[in-house]
Formats: sequence, structure tokens, C-alpha cells
Amino acid sequence: MSDTTGDGLADFVFVVSTPLLLFRTMMTADFQSSNPWELWLVYFTGVVVAWTAAHCGIRFMFGRDRRAGVVAGVTGAFSNLVFLGMPLMLGVYGEAGLVIISLIISIHMPLMMAASLMLNEWALRKDGIISGETSRYDTAVKFITSLLRNPLVIGILAGWLMRLSGLSVPQLPMQLISMLADVSGPLALFAMGMGLKKFGISGNVIAAGVNASFKLMLMPAVVFAMAWLVGLPPLTAKVAITAAALPSGVNSYLIATRFGVGQGLSSTSMVLATAASAVTLAMWIGLAQAVWG
Repeated sequence: MSDTTGDGLADFVFVVSTPLLLFRTMMTADFQSSNPWELWLVYFTGVVVAWTAAHCGIRFMFGRDRRAGVVAGVTGAFSNLVFLGMPLMLGVYGEAGLVIISLIISIHMPLMMAASLMLNEWALRKDGIISGETSRYDTAVKFITSLLRNPLVIGILAGWLMRLSGLSVPQLPMQLISMLADVSGPLALFAMGMGLKKFGISGNVIAAGVNASFKLMLMPAVVFAMAWLVGLPPLTAKVAITAAALPSGVNSYLIATRFGVGQGLSSTSMVLATAASAVTLAMWIGLAQAVWG
């Protein structure tokens, strides 16, 4: 099938089916047994360590500038939680696993995008590309406006609003929502595969391989250690480790394109990490199962 078909599938998954899946999950899931603060502490500690390592690696091992460091950092820490993570959690851990990863997704994109924008602004100034003051108010308004237009954020917020209001969706609309939400997993995997074919290997293979190793090995190792130290419940620990072990997704490439630097590094790292994750994901899931049962 053509690249256009893959783009259409990705749009449908991102704009329709996954937001509806998140809407249904936020509205109906039982979150009482989950402690999001401990989960977020464990997971985002891994994000910070992997991001820092990837940033320093591309800067000091390969001599790239700070903007490339930002792209390397986000590529080394931005897990593919939607296109790969959600169907994987459903397949391995069932609905309970989907509920836990939804807690990560609910703050993952806003935090990662905000960090990327702030660090890119810092890099532009440090590298001497821009100077002078910019309006922080305008920057904040643009970021919040962009965030509120994101279909995933809309699905999450709408689900929480319905949950807090105590209202329920009538049966017929809920059946339609469920029909569209239930196809999210298989279509996401299909769209991801076609996307990898489209992006391909774009050079920077050695640097991308190092970056992919931070994503696939360092980040889950940190989350594994943190989950054990904090004492996360077994299922929560396993989901957090699996989420951390996911390869980087297309958002890292889109960020690189938006910043105008590191597109080849991001694309190649994403493809290499996704291919290698067939082995490393199984390893981390097995290790988590061995420790937490």
C-alpha cells in the first residue's frame, strides 16, 4: 500500500480511535488501586536520566551542537506509548495494564513537549542563533493552545470531565465509541509499521545506535531500579518498566523537523530502536515478570 494510506491510517488512529479509547478509559476505569504520583516519579526519573545521557552523548561523543542535543535527548526518552504502547499493554497485561499506561500518557506528552520547547529555546540562545528577549506569555499561550487542540489531550480531558460530572454516555453513542476505540490497537501497529517504512534509515547510524541504546537499555534499567526502591505494586511496576523499554516514536521525529535539526538522527534512531525492541522488550518484560511475578 502507498505512503498516503499509511498517513491516513496514522491520522485516523491519532485523531479518532485512540482519543476515543482514552476517553472511554478515563471515564470508566477504576483508578482507586493506582497511585499516580509514585508511578510518575518512577517513570519520569527514567526519562530525565535517559534524556540527559542522550543529550550529553551526542554533544561530547559526536561533537554536535546543543540543538542536536535536545533532539537526541527527546529521541532517547520519548517512548512510543500510543502506537505501540497501548496495544502492547492490552495484549500483555489486559485492561488493567491499559489503565496504568493511560496515567502515564495523561501527562507524558504535555511534559515532554514543554521540556523540548524550553530546552530548544535555551539551545538557540547558547548556540548564538537567537538573542534578545522573547515574550514568555506569548510562548505559554501558543503552547497551551496547541496542547488543547491535541486529539489525545481532548480525549483525556473529556473523559475526566464526564467522570467528574457523574453523567453517563447513552447506550447507542457508547456502542459507537467502543467500536471505534477497539480498532485502535491493531490499526496503530499497522500505521507504525508503514511509518517506519516511510522514514527509513537516514544516516547517522552510529550516533543513532548509541541513542537507541539509551532508550532501550538505560531508561528501563533506571525505571526498574526505581520501581524496586519505591516499592510499586507488581502490575504497576511491570507496566512502568515495559513503557520505559518501548522504542522512541514518531513524535521525536516531528519535534526534530519542527526545530530544523537532527531529522536524520531521530529517524534512524527510531527505526533502529523499533527493530531492536523486538528482542529488548521481551527481555525487560521477562525480567520484570521474574522479579514481580
